[in-house]
Amino acid sequence: MADLRYPIGIFSMQVVENWVKEIEVAPFRLREAVRNLSEEQLDTPYRPGGWTVRQVVHHIADSHMNSYIRFKLALTEDKPTIRPYFEDRWAELPDSELPIEISLSLLEALHGRWVTLLRSLIESDLEKTFVHPDSGVQTVGNTIGMYAWHGRHHIAHITSLSSRLGW
Repeated sequence: MADLRYPIGIFSMQVVENWVKEIEVAPFRLREAVRNLSEEQLDTPYRPGGWTVRQVVHHIADSHMNSYIRFKLALTEDKPTIRPYFEDRWAELPDSELPIEISLSLLEALHGRWVTLLRSLIESDLEKTFVHPDSGVQTVGNTIGMYAWHGRHHIAHITSLSSRLGW
């Protein structure tokens, strides 16, 4: 059986321009993935022991807000150390029970700003770094790819669940 945590595979390197396009369209793909889901479906875990679809939507917003700030720190400071967060604990907070439209709208606005920033980067910007206390030194370029993958990864959690359950 396929590993339900990684419905599109594990992250691998791609071309930066393609990654930025993935980040640009992610909010619209997410909106399409949840467009016709009922409240009951939104509160269905995408895998046994996993988050609900609603929590996944709010997690993407949480994660991408953190990432956007990390990019700005890396671009304006010398190798800043970022602060990680406990995404599993964030997913249990009351705002993860809100209507998903809040995070869908937030993502559309956030990604609009993020893509503008990413498209302004020059090659040397891609080598700028930040330090993640758990995973070490990360480059801006590699992190673009990671977040392109991250959006596709979680949208695939939702679309694969919908497909498996015939939604």
